[in-house]
Amino acid sequence: MTERDRFASRHMGLVHAICKRFSGRGIEYEELFAAGCLGLTKAMDGFDSSRGLQFSTYAFPVIMGEVKRLFRDGGAVRVSRSLRELSLKIARLNRESMQQRGEELTPGALAERLSVTPEQIVEAIGSARAPLSLTATDDGEPQLELPTPDIQEALTERLSLQAALNTLQERDRRLIALRYYQGQTQTQTARFLGMTQVQVSRREKKLLAQLRALIG
Repeated sequence: MTERDRFASRHMGLVHAICKRFSGRGIEYEELFAAGCLGLTKAMDGFDSSRGLQFSTYAFPVIMGEVKRLFRDGGAVRVSRSLRELSLKIARLNRESMQQRGEELTPGALAERLSVTPEQIVEAIGSARAPLSLTATDDGEPQLELPTPDIQEALTERLSLQAALNTLQERDRRLIALRYYQGQTQTQTARFLGMTQVQVSRREKKLLAQLRALIG
């Protein structure tokens, strides 16, 4: 497994957390997850560590944007024929691997077998027009659907909230921590931060609206 594969795997929890928030709204989870993976790939390609941001801070709105795009586009992710064909090959290889070893192949292993780059593998998985089952036949006809990943709702909420909080400035994160994690009143928070109670109240309302918009 390449370093890029490992990096992507470490952030799959964020993809699932975002997708879970949109499940049950008319689009299958597999398709939400495909869009989320595409967003993660775009975030990995566009991330610049020199800007001083954490990757999750940068990736959260990118992944969220790709998932929301599904709803704007009516649930269809339009891809080229070559990517569609590559997706079917990936599905076949993963089906065989599941039958033989009980696990899927990594993007690196798939890339080696199919003579493409790991980036092309991730793009093919993430931009599939319709959700692909790992039990799909070579002509694209699904046999069994994959179950929705079993993710605890509390973990989903926590991952989504933490990613959203990471987008805030340090002072704003401190304000939210004082109010909602340490149970301080607005007056006490104002004293800690060198603000007035009115300033805390106004800033808190703005931050809560910002967090709600990010979490969806």
